[in-house]
Amino acid sequence: MSTSRALRSLAAAAAALALAAGCTRAGGSDEPVAQAQGPAAEVRLGYFPNVTHAPAVIGHKKEFYAKELGSTKLSVTTFNAGPEEVNALLGESLDIGFIGSGPAINAFTKSNGTIQLVSGAVSAGAQLVTRPEITSIDQLAGKSIATPSLGNTQDVALKKLITEKNLPDVRITNLDNPKTLDAFRKGELDGAWLPEPWSSRLVLDAGAKVLLDEKSLWPGGRFPTTVIIVRQEFLRQYPQTVQAILRGHVNAIEWAKGNAADAKKVVNDTLRQLTGNSLSEPVLDSSFTAIELTTDPIASTFPQLAKDSVTAGIVKSAADLKGFADLSALNEALRATGKPAVDAAGLDQK
Repeated sequence: MSTSRALRSLAAAAAALALAAGCTRAGGSDEPVAQAQGPAAEVRLGYFPNVTHAPAVIGHKKEFYAKELGSTKLSVTTFNAGPEEVNALLGESLDIGFIGSGPAINAFTKSNGTIQLVSGAVSAGAQLVTRPEITSIDQLAGKSIATPSLGNTQDVALKKLITEKNLPDVRITNLDNPKTLDAFRKGELDGAWLPEPWSSRLVLDAGAKVLLDEKSLWPGGRFPTTVIIVRQEFLRQYPQTVQAILRGHVNAIEWAKGNAADAKKVVNDTLRQLTGNSLSEPVLDSSFTAIELTTDPIASTFPQLAKDSVTAGIVKSAADLKGFADLSALNEALRATGKPAVDAAGLDQK
């Protein structure tokens, strides 16, 4: 064993002991908790076939995860919507998932705190696009606007905007992204709030214009579009395996930043493989320009995101996010790859 590999193994073992040492269930229960073991025999990972899940695609297809996992089997499932992936985590048929910020909060609340945020993946990359004749937010009144699914990140953002601007008679339709493109082309929609690459597709392939880039609504233009969540039990049993995935995640992002053209090709080839369709070069370039690949979940934004769900009328009260984030495995992975730790913004406190 090389010196670097030996040091990494020692660091992983030490981190596993540290994670095991203070384990209590969310909410402070005295029930028995899973004890840290060695690497898992298998880890089940989920992501969406989408540009905003680029780190997951690259980590999987370029074998960054496999290289770090060693003998642990990696099983990958792709999903098309957050609720479907949340159900897989709740049903324990999935261990780790790349998902939107809104569904991540829902997973935490539905699981009574046993599904947690462990890393960021992508910031930004969502826009409200409309027909060119719509030139102001006020003109959305009486119009038909689509979002990907009820309660998803873009759906909340649109409903919050409508509420805050007191816009009357906006008709919101929840459609799969490909159906939104078709409906817009047929004149059945006036616009849509979409993640990449679909916002760019409506603009470049269907003649829409960007009315509002969601970056303009957040400090520094940064907000979590895609994050990583994990079943708390799996994290506690197999911290070394979670750290291995996150080391692969860090390496995938670093590789993508240094090999932009190759990263785009990997993502586009995977989209073709999984969906039967690839993106044009202009759409691909526009999509990657709009997003930031980052391990930082931008944790400080989540309390506002929870409040936004109330403003949007999705939930009656803001989620209590105490204990939502556990960035210990991520920060161990960052240290192992020579990167600085990221801040949980107090969301790791119960």
